[in-house]
Amino acid sequence: MYIVSACLAGIRCRYDGRCNTDEFVQSLVKEGKAVPICPEVLGGLPIPRVPCEIISHEDTRWVMNRDGEDMTGEFVAGARKTLQIARVLGVKTAILKSKSPSCGCGRIYDGTFTGRLIDGDGITCRLLKDNGIEVYTEENLPHH
Repeated sequence: MYIVSACLAGIRCRYDGRCNTDEFVQSLVKEGKAVPICPEVLGGLPIPRVPCEIISHEDTRWVMNRDGEDMTGEFVAGARKTLQIARVLGVKTAILKSKSPSCGCGRIYDGTFTGRLIDGDGITCRLLKDNGIEVYTEENLPHH
């Protein structure tokens, strides 16, 4: 059983109200092998919403939207709920949306809203990894 980013499963929950359907991820959900989640929606954010990026300074990370509002609380709440769901389901592996401030794994946007990528993990990805859950993205799927 996997948990997967809902946008990869074809659910229109991205910040802009669209999805990033990945056929393999969608097939896992249809076959009952994966449960779609959107940490940002679980954290109380609307669809659509103002784009957010992680700002890092020394050992501190917070999530700001493009309008300068601090969304860290919502992102952390969504990450915690995602971890709860994973634990209830006994999930050991997640497939999350690359580059997202929640779900990004290995590479995320740099916090300047210029499209530049840096090394790092999204808030949910980091929490899942810290709790022993293996995380992949649609760009490095553990399939076939």
